[in-house]
Amino acid sequence: MSNFLILFGGELQRMKKYHILGASFIIAFLWIGVLHLTEIQNVSTIFPLLLFLDATSMSILMIGVTMFFEKQEGSMKSLLVSPIHKLEYIAAKTSANIVSNLITLGILYAYALFFKDLDLNIIWLIFAVIFVSFFHSLLGFLFTYYSKDFTDLLMAMMKYAFVFIIPVLLEQVGLITNDFFVKLLYAIPTKASMILLNASIGAVETWEIVLSIIYLFVISSGVLIVVLKKHDEFALKESGV
Repeated sequence: MSNFLILFGGELQRMKKYHILGASFIIAFLWIGVLHLTEIQNVSTIFPLLLFLDATSMSILMIGVTMFFEKQEGSMKSLLVSPIHKLEYIAAKTSANIVSNLITLGILYAYALFFKDLDLNIIWLIFAVIFVSFFHSLLGFLFTYYSKDFTDLLMAMMKYAFVFIIPVLLEQVGLITNDFFVKLLYAIPTKASMILLNASIGAVETWEIVLSIIYLFVISSGVLIVVLKKHDEFALKESGV
């Protein structure tokens, strides 16, 4: 536990040092710009959509950015000889990422309360953001493991966005209505993520919420096992041992 707290604090300092937290604030204010420019006064239906983009794509990207900075610092070699368990390392990095997503949620929520109408369950929304961010942070580890450099990571993330994020967005805004494709979307984790975020405004059925929680829990557990197994291989490769 003590190692986790030290690593968690170090992650927050690293995110501040490399302006990653600053970038998160800028993105949050971009989302505020979207909310501000919309003519809709009640932004309850748009709110989960913006958080969906932040908790999916940004979670993957932030993990990749911090790990490539670590590679430049040469800290991977230090991790191999330190008494830190790889689960503590992964948990600390993932938790720092979740904090970044929660900061974005807090900024957007504060804006909407003062300048727009908002009717949603904030406690559930916090739970959904944590859950979705946790899963996509784990994906960020996998993408980084298999990327040669940051450009390679961006390309992998773009492919993920085209296949898993954009179709869910199109269905969410009503541009995909075909029954077959709508049902097909239930097979991908981003649809489950969107359902959990939409549940904060009561826009989904109870069975969809239960199914999405079970689905994301099972697939997160599977991805975590793979991330743990591949961690040593990645650390050895990046440290040049």
